[in-house]
Amino acid sequence: MKNGEDPVPNDGPDPPVRKIIHVDMDAFYASVEQRDDPALRGKPVAVGGSSRRGVVAAASYEARKFGVRSAMPSITAKRQCPDLIFVPPRFEVYRDISHQIRAIFRDYADEVEPLSLDEAYLDVSRDKAGLGSATATAKLIRRRIREETGLTASAGVSYNKFIAKLASDQNKPDGLTVIRPGEGAAFVQTLSIRRFHGIGPVTAAKMEGLGIFSGADLAAKDMAWLAENFGNSAEWLHNLARGIDHRRVKSNRPLKSLGGERTFFNDLITDTEIREALAHVCTVVWDRAAKKGARGRTVTLKLRYADFQTITRARTVPAPIVDGTALLAAGEAILAPLLPTGQGIRLLGITLSKFEGEEDEEAAEAAPADLLSLL
Repeated sequence: MKNGEDPVPNDGPDPPVRKIIHVDMDAFYASVEQRDDPALRGKPVAVGGSSRRGVVAAASYEARKFGVRSAMPSITAKRQCPDLIFVPPRFEVYRDISHQIRAIFRDYADEVEPLSLDEAYLDVSRDKAGLGSATATAKLIRRRIREETGLTASAGVSYNKFIAKLASDQNKPDGLTVIRPGEGAAFVQTLSIRRFHGIGPVTAAKMEGLGIFSGADLAAKDMAWLAENFGNSAEWLHNLARGIDHRRVKSNRPLKSLGGERTFFNDLITDTEIREALAHVCTVVWDRAAKKGARGRTVTLKLRYADFQTITRARTVPAPIVDGTALLAAGEAILAPLLPTGQGIRLLGITLSKFEGEEDEEAAEAAPADLLSLL
């Protein structure tokens, strides 16, 4: 891997190799707050609520040194970093900056796929700006972001989305990593499977229980073994371990649903425990919804009981939900008729759907737990 060189297609009958850039802003929310308030610079900052039920939406790199991370309960974060400074989120500001950054992206790529306010894939296989290489394009994008917003971004350049995303995280903050064809499998196999995008904590824990801790461990398993242990995900995992990902960068992906769920080590028994768990899940889900600028009207509650019976109940409200308090109120209205429970609750989930601009349709099922798990 050399700086300044692009991924290039291999000889032979294979289709042309794409040139993909994944751009990820560095500690976006927290960096915006530190940019706008010089008193916060160089200090551990958490964006989020500081109350007992608050959740960290983002943490500065100074806070991350203490183990503070997004989706962590605020009380835990404060315990790990006593000097942590909590700042309330300003999502309208983050959204405006995100629009500014996306305008920069579109100067260099026709296909831009935002994943959230602070990251996106760009397909630069066609050299729209005539810069000569994807690496040169990534460098210029990062320079413009710094000059025009005062913020830093990290980028990964590679021949597919999976590796580009891994690469962007390799030299954070303010880093650039290029992974060329022929290097992808070796790069992936050096990484912990917990770094793999799409493998959530539940699947990662299962893999580790089976002796798979790295990409190399995963690559050593044949398809039959993967199918026996991971069912329909076998081919997908087989490909990831070899640096293979055929997904295209897709602009304007419609958001159908957004949610999260939490599995508990000990079943929840009392109404108070269940309501507190609902409040925690709703807080994290709303942070994710606000990050994407999503406003939905349908809330779906998912409960899994101690005997593994699973139920879902949905409610659609007349106007889009605009804050976490309204989401929690809708969730509590769905939960109330289900209490008290005759047995413990082992899993609780909330999904928001029927977003603004979307045609009326039934509430979407919750996304797979591995992708949205709050554990």
